Amino acid sequence: MSTYRLIDKRFALPTPAGAFHAASQQNSDPIHSLLCALLQHEATPELTQQALEQWTGLAGADAQEALFRAQSLGWVEGYKEPHSAQPGTLEELLPNLLPPLSDCGKALLADSHGFHVSASGFTHEAAIELSALSADIASLDSRHKALTHNNLRLPTSAWALVDAAGNSQLGFWPLYIDEQRFVLVLQGIPRFNKSEFTSLVWALNTRYSSNKGESQ
Repeated sequence: MSTYRLIDKRFALPTPAGAFHAASQQNSDPIHSLLCALLQHEATPELTQQALEQWTGLAGADAQEALFRAQSLGWVEGYKEPHSAQPGTLEELLPNLLPPLSDCGKALLADSHGFHVSASGFTHEAAIELSALSADIASLDSRHKALTHNNLRLPTSAWALVDAAGNSQLGFWPLYIDEQRFVLVLQGIPRFNKSEFTSLVWALNTRYSSNKGESQ
């Protein structure tokens, strides 16, 4: 008999840490699949056994255990009322979502081709060059994944320019939405614990995920 029980009428959304886990890597384990599925709806979906099994690819108690593990890791939070993604176009949303992610308000989102989608705190010229640099870094990371991921077993594809204490001065974090890759460029100390980060990943998923809105 299962030791887990779903509470009726609960709506789930990844925390900022959960959104980071979902977007920072391409994976197919049940918890990662669960997090991504939750971010593909414009309104937080209700947690039901049927939906949970579809999101995780697991059956019965195994699906419930995946949810429990995600909650234990602080990656998912449940609500009594549904929450909705912020309305509007990316062009309207990003100027408010990007600045809080850096302690100095300098943030940029670039696409996989090296063009900036939106930037805050950088000059136009710097935004263009940083976006192009993000594409070069992504190519560099891809060429050396056998070393960084397989040999050294480093669980990240983020790159940074660091100071003498090892603190990031300028960082490049990939955000994977299905097969698409964006890069978040932050100057200063990153603040991924902000709700704006969840909103950013949520907005990208509802617009670019090939599975958006499925699994009700």
